[in-house]
Amino acid sequence: MTTTTNSLPRIFCAIDTPDLTVARTLVDSLPLDRIGIKCGLEFFSARGTDGIERLLENRADARLFLDLKFHDIPNTVAGAVHAVSNRLHPAYINVHASGGLEMMRAARDSCAPGTKLLAVTVLTSLDDTSLEQVGQNRPAAAQVERLALLAREADLDGVVCSSHEIETLRKACGNDFALMVPGIRPAGADVQDQKRVMTPREALAKGATHLVIGRPITKAGDPGAAARAILDELP
Repeated sequence: MTTTTNSLPRIFCAIDTPDLTVARTLVDSLPLDRIGIKCGLEFFSARGTDGIERLLENRADARLFLDLKFHDIPNTVAGAVHAVSNRLHPAYINVHASGGLEMMRAARDSCAPGTKLLAVTVLTSLDDTSLEQVGQNRPAAAQVERLALLAREADLDGVVCSSHEIETLRKACGNDFALMVPGIRPAGADVQDQKRVMTPREALAKGATHLVIGRPITKAGDPGAAARAILDELP
């Protein structure tokens, strides 16, 4: 799989189902020359590495973002990153920046060549009130910037962040730092449980590198057509 950032899709479609048949039907409907696949904990917990391999078998053109958000002691995270990156060779994999500098460096050192490592900053389901409830008494945007700078210090390739922090992080971390942005909804779409959202065009215009889009594609009557319509509207 090619992992040069500029050659990777701008959109990764979130495959949020434990059902392999449903997931494969969805993947087969997508224009994989223009869109990547994001697999997270729901699919991975049900199907594991074998399931990922079956999902993408005979699809050498598929670019995978393995969204597992590892967060544990450094040695454990290093072992987990090494295992999945060397077996599955994803374009991107991620860890939680809140695991700390040592953990992120251990993950970086164990990551397979050709796989880019991202850090999760603040989940897009969390807002300022949510952070205060867990003892982080600072605005979400400030916490995101702090964690992104820590990830850059650890020599990670980029971060996962809300669309509303794109401009701040681009300025703070530079143009060679990947920004993977979930919480993206096409104009008029239901925001559902995402509290900090933006349209694809807006996010890319602000400097996002990649966008994660799930339900507006996966719950559409024709997911392939929905994906192509979003892609065709991008700048």
